[in-house]
Amino acid sequence: MAVILLAVMPNQTEAAAPLSGVRVIESTLLGPGGVAMHLADLGAEVIKVEPPGGDYVRKMAFPIVDGISLLHWHLNRGKKSLTLDLRKPAAVEVYLDLVRGADAVVEGMRPGALERRGLGWERLREANPAVVYCAISGYGLTGPYRDMPSHGIAYDAWAGVARPVVRDDGLPGIPGYTTVGIHAGPLFAAFGLVSAILRARATGNGCRFEVAQSDAAAAFNWNGIEGNKAYERPENEVTGNDGDGTGPRRPLGGDAMNESVRYQYYPSKDGTVLFMASEREFWKNFTEAVGRPELFEARPGARFGDHARGDLELRRELASIFATRTTAQWVEFGRDVNTPIAPVNDTTSISQDPQFRHRLGFRSPDRHGTDLMPSPLKFPDEELPVPERAAVEPGRDNDRVLRQVLAYDDEKIAALERAHVFGASPPDS
Repeated sequence: MAVILLAVMPNQTEAAAPLSGVRVIESTLLGPGGVAMHLADLGAEVIKVEPPGGDYVRKMAFPIVDGISLLHWHLNRGKKSLTLDLRKPAAVEVYLDLVRGADAVVEGMRPGALERRGLGWERLREANPAVVYCAISGYGLTGPYRDMPSHGIAYDAWAGVARPVVRDDGLPGIPGYTTVGIHAGPLFAAFGLVSAILRARATGNGCRFEVAQSDAAAAFNWNGIEGNKAYERPENEVTGNDGDGTGPRRPLGGDAMNESVRYQYYPSKDGTVLFMASEREFWKNFTEAVGRPELFEARPGARFGDHARGDLELRRELASIFATRTTAQWVEFGRDVNTPIAPVNDTTSISQDPQFRHRLGFRSPDRHGTDLMPSPLKFPDEELPVPERAAVEPGRDNDRVLRQVLAYDDEKIAALERAHVFGASPPDS
């Protein structure tokens, strides 16, 4: 479940972060927490509204670092934690108090979850006509799958991203791959939020929109989906491409690149490189620089997009060439002679890659609970704020939020405690 609220804060300074002045109130379970994470990385104040027992993301997935899941350390960095039992009417009123000073609400659970707690769109808009409401869910608010329970791989399987592999015993298995929908959905939601908030601030009129993580996975797989749809048209209208704008049709996705030669993986002396000389210029530069101009003379290829598909003789020649140097040497070679050659990493080796260490690296576990990469966004003339570490215990920031954000006094807080609005434990003091 994810709910995100954003509000203008006073006293902006020239050194303010890009989203300084934005307040986010978030109620999340699992992956939808990525929406507000992106906003927190840019300086938004994020208050995560949790049930009294907390978001079980702390125990979900692996690895577990000091008793807390990496998933929680990563997704909930930069956020304050406020516990509210939304089954209690007084807790709903506290939530509405947050909405009154907010720019947006994002719901990230099964469709209608906030509505069932008395916090549907109409009531939120009544509390704040300028509020922007975003719902992020697995399959969206409409369609036959809207109420299906799901996890992240489901969206990629649906979108044709996570295609089954056949195991040795003949049974289908889940491939090793980077999940798409569970990450792309929050990115689309964050983009939509900022866009809608800009309009709401200019006009005073809020709106609502929704993002399905399955839709987001399909959007990232656009080339395969739209490309194969294009092949439904007559062959005289839509062809393949062998570098000259024509050629046999080949299905997009799957193993479509396996037969490529000038765009392919090759073992180096100490690892693997990706060779990408699909343009004639790059191919000529490469062959001349390695002292094999006859390879170009015999196979100049098309000017653009020529992968020399199926040329096993050339593939064997290239394999023998790439085996003569280390990955680092080939990367430097490609840069010097203007031909694309890239290092191939896995999730362990990349942390030692010089480009990774220069651009990303890790933030300290002392500050963040574990080693975390920073946001990939770069502002050359300023440093982005360093987000606060994720809350180990739910409700860590109850007192701070109630007093500083909502300006509740002792009497008000005591009354809410007696009503068990925050769960069994009173807010920290």
